[in-house]
Amino acid sequence: MIKLSVSIDVANLKQAENFYIEALGCIKLRDQGGMSVISVENCDIYLQEKAEGSKAVPSEVIERSYSRHWTPVHIDFLAENVDEIVERILKLGGKHEGGDSGDWGSIAYCADPFGNGFCVINE
Repeated sequence: MIKLSVSIDVANLKQAENFYIEALGCIKLRDQGGMSVISVENCDIYLQEKAEGSKAVPSEVIERSYSRHWTPVHIDFLAENVDEIVERILKLGGKHEGGDSGDWGSIAYCADPFGNGFCVINE
C-alpha cells in the first residue's frame, strides 16, 4: 500500500502552521524538528522550514525562493464554500489570483504567504 503525503518548504514554520490551520482547516498532528506535520482529512502535509536562498536540490544550483513561483504539480483543497476559504486566505497573508466557475462548481487560484500555489475547488 502507498500513502500520499505532501511537503511544503516555508521560510517561517509558525506562520505557515497558522496559515494552513486557520485558512484551510488543517489540523496539527505533531512537531518534528524543523518541521510540522499537519493533516487535511486523507493527506498529511509536512511543513518544512528552509531558509530563503538555501540549496533546493543537492545536485543542482537551484536555490529556494519564496517569491511567487509556479510548478505544474500543486495541491488542490476541496471545500464546500470556496468564497469563505478565500476570505480566510487573504486575511492570513495569502493571495487570490483569480478563478473560474461553471456547472461543475468553482475554483480559486491561490498562493500561500511563501509563494506556493494551490487551488480551492468546490467539492
